[in-house]
Amino acid sequence: MSKHGRILVAMSGGVDSSVAAVMLHEQGYEVIGLTMKTWDYASSGSSSKETGCCSLDSINDARSLAVGYGFPHYILDIRSEFGDFVIDNFVDEYLAGRTPNPCVLCNTHIKWEALLKRADKLDCEFIATGHYANIRLQDNGRHVISKGRDENKDQSYVLWGVSQKNLARTQFPLGSFTKAEIRQMALDMGQTELAKKGESYEICFVPDNDYRSFLRHRVDGLEEKVAGGNFALSDGTIVGRHQGYPFYTIGQRKGLGIAFGHPMFVTEILPESNTVVLGTQEELKKTVALVRGVNLIKYESIQEPMEAITKIRYKDAGANSTIVQEDGLMKVEFHHAVSGIAPGQSAVFYEGNDLLGGGFLL
Repeated sequence: MSKHGRILVAMSGGVDSSVAAVMLHEQGYEVIGLTMKTWDYASSGSSSKETGCCSLDSINDARSLAVGYGFPHYILDIRSEFGDFVIDNFVDEYLAGRTPNPCVLCNTHIKWEALLKRADKLDCEFIATGHYANIRLQDNGRHVISKGRDENKDQSYVLWGVSQKNLARTQFPLGSFTKAEIRQMALDMGQTELAKKGESYEICFVPDNDYRSFLRHRVDGLEEKVAGGNFALSDGTIVGRHQGYPFYTIGQRKGLGIAFGHPMFVTEILPESNTVVLGTQEELKKTVALVRGVNLIKYESIQEPMEAITKIRYKDAGANSTIVQEDGLMKVEFHHAVSGIAPGQSAVFYEGNDLLGGGFLL
């Protein structure tokens, strides 16, 4: 009988989740490794070599590590659920003129649910992942996510959608470590190749990071359907023609194919008229944002105006703001104007290092 009970560890084959699994194994947990097959690269239309968490090499690396340490390893095929929910949403969001956040949706609706369902079948009390974040139970009975110690690797931003029910059974073993320390642990384990493994910042089902090509491959006749729309200024003046509104994102400056003699940015996307609005950097700035689909982590509700740091992108440093729930939405008033508020992306709220919650920008 193990010292701490049985725990199911999500293993991608990368250094982070591998070290997390070994760490828990050495702490006395009865570890069971699980690698989720979320995507088949052959169906993406990509010419890139199959790499990352869904590749055969990564699955084999995870299994080899588990065998070496003497704990079981399973592969769970969730391609159907992943495709039906995450990829369909990804395509639908771009066709609606928004910029999707697939990693948040995957964590919230696919990975955690799949992990816990399998954990129940295997009699595992807890699940664990290799995310750089921390979790604790506070006095009000809520499970709170806080930033990982390594500021450059902190992944709390993509975890705002995980429910309290699921957080109650979740552990993040890497939260108090830096990436450099984790790589050194892998070296100390004798896992030299694992320690050297690179990182991918791409969307797993867009391996060459070319979402436009993915959309063309996924949606029959897309280019013909959306070609020939107008570039326009905020006053309605037409200044050129574009390739189709789904191929542009808020804040985009490069690749517009139109010259003004000064920097111009995509400030708005209007799918109903196939119009892409361009403006100056000042026109890109806003002081107010509305957020839908809010999931709160630290508190049950925020009915009174509250000071918070709001991040509107994963690598965003965050901005001082006042937030309050109104009519089912979260209203964010930034203390200074921020650039690039993109509908569909996540807005995530922090109190110090603690994750208050988040939602999707309108």
